[in-house]
Amino acid sequence: MTTWTMARPRPSPLRQWWVLTVRVIAPTVRNGELLIAITMSVGFTAGLYIPLNRIMATVVQVNYAQYLMPAIALQAVFFAAMSAALRSATDSVHGINRRFGAMPIPVMTPMAARMSGNVYRCVVALATAIVCGHVIGFRFYQGAENTVGFCVLVLLIGVVVAVLGDLIGMAAANPEATTHILLLPQITLMTLSVGFQPAELYPRWIQPFVRNQPFSQFVYALRALAGDSSGSAVPSRLSVVGPALLWLIGTAAFTALLYVVVQRRRR
Repeated sequence: MTTWTMARPRPSPLRQWWVLTVRVIAPTVRNGELLIAITMSVGFTAGLYIPLNRIMATVVQVNYAQYLMPAIALQAVFFAAMSAALRSATDSVHGINRRFGAMPIPVMTPMAARMSGNVYRCVVALATAIVCGHVIGFRFYQGAENTVGFCVLVLLIGVVVAVLGDLIGMAAANPEATTHILLLPQITLMTLSVGFQPAELYPRWIQPFVRNQPFSQFVYALRALAGDSSGSAVPSRLSVVGPALLWLIGTAAFTALLYVVVQRRRR
């Protein structure tokens, strides 16, 4: 007598990645997260440009929209990173990550899906920031190559920070604590930077920190890539963009180390 046994279907990792990616992206439309992200970028742009434009126009000697745009773009992707962190912390609280660990899913598939969701959030944030910047007068003046470089650098920064936030949320497993952990460094680096005003306007004792901290180095690099109408922008040489890339590589290395630590804790 012959007995038939049905072979258990082996799910495709690519299909699993797609299903998990849709799970991350779809709620952003349904629960209003996408609309909130767009609204926050618009509000951030208006809240900075309208009160500071006339005050800073005589200080920076260039179109203030051009001066402010890197900070607008960075802040937009940082908000996207916070959304990723909150989502990760919420999943940890609800035990979603433990369920994934018990399923026949490759270890990297959930992480790859979350990274895809982070890229999506950062693309939306960057597009919104560019539209907001265009409305207040920002333009690209350094050609197509540097324009692409500007967008790629912003997206890389956003994705690295989003993955870092994702891992912090996974480790903290507390949405409220995750918000505080991410918000304090973000506000500190943003306010004590050259994003809104030159370093020379800060007290002398803090100027070295203002010039060399990562947010300011990202701003310097993005301004060089964007250029300005007067032609007085610093060229996008390696000496200008290099420090930003080093900060980015260092943050990525720290993120990779944190990933190893988090994975060991989950085992």
